[in-house]
Amino acid sequence: MKLSTVMNKKRIITHDSGFHTDDVFAVATLLLYLGDKKAEIIRTRDEDIIKTGDYVVDVGMVYDPNKNLFDHHQKEGAGKRENGIPYASFGLVWKKFGVEVSGSKEIAEAIEKKIVQYLDAGDNGVNTYQELFTGVMTYDVHQIVNSFEPTWKELKDVDIDKKFLEAVSFARGLLKREIEKTKDWIEAENIARGIYKKTEDKRLIILDEENVYGRVLITYTLINFPEPVYAVFRKETSYEDGQESWQVVAINKSKGTYESRKPLPENWRGLRDNDLVRVTGVNDATFCHNSGFMCMTKSKEGAVKLAKMALEA
Repeated sequence: MKLSTVMNKKRIITHDSGFHTDDVFAVATLLLYLGDKKAEIIRTRDEDIIKTGDYVVDVGMVYDPNKNLFDHHQKEGAGKRENGIPYASFGLVWKKFGVEVSGSKEIAEAIEKKIVQYLDAGDNGVNTYQELFTGVMTYDVHQIVNSFEPTWKELKDVDIDKKFLEAVSFARGLLKREIEKTKDWIEAENIARGIYKKTEDKRLIILDEENVYGRVLITYTLINFPEPVYAVFRKETSYEDGQESWQVVAINKSKGTYESRKPLPENWRGLRDNDLVRVTGVNDATFCHNSGFMCMTKSKEGAVKLAKMALEA
């Protein structure tokens, strides 16, 4: 079904009827590349109309990046990555335009690993996750996009093409946000790596006061190195009374587990304020998580002192 007819606009053609993450994210990527005002979207399976497309995704039975034809349903498929995950249309579009859309090769590769490969795998029927609890399923982007589709009771009254455009708008916004977050993540990660290299005792990484990082970013960066046990950094938010808040975070053993390389001392865990001060002797200690993965103080000096004590405990 043709959604619009506007002269001098590039035609993005995909299939009509139901939709999935593959065609939704492929079209969203092309809109980021072309700009909303420079593209029109046509949903059809009419071969004559498909031939008029400037960009054809998830329909047409041809993969030819030189002609901007991005289907993967042909018998031979459209190729696989080195890890074995087959390309779907989203991956094929990202392969050609990802660097330009995201602004750099590094960001494009990060998005490829974080989002594109997972969605391509799902569209090709390749399982990438394991059910850990019986009956508890992962609610992911596939399910979110599927929620835009009309139910069987709505089909007579709802324009499915409009629902497709709503899903594309969601995907476009998500990709823009992930690109921006990845850009900032890489910048901060490079700073953290630089601090690691300059640190003499690499068991304890103290991040500069001027640099405000999130716990996840720090731990996921330092996991890549064997020595770090704890990291000290200023929190993103101030302490409740308006003073600074600093954290000591125990580095995880790996990205696949929450288990720390060395949890904070057991007799600190679950304590707050005066109780924690009494046990540690650090006057501005405020809290230690009951799992031992982090504790907090009101000063950098206090956090460093706690971290050094924990190293020797």
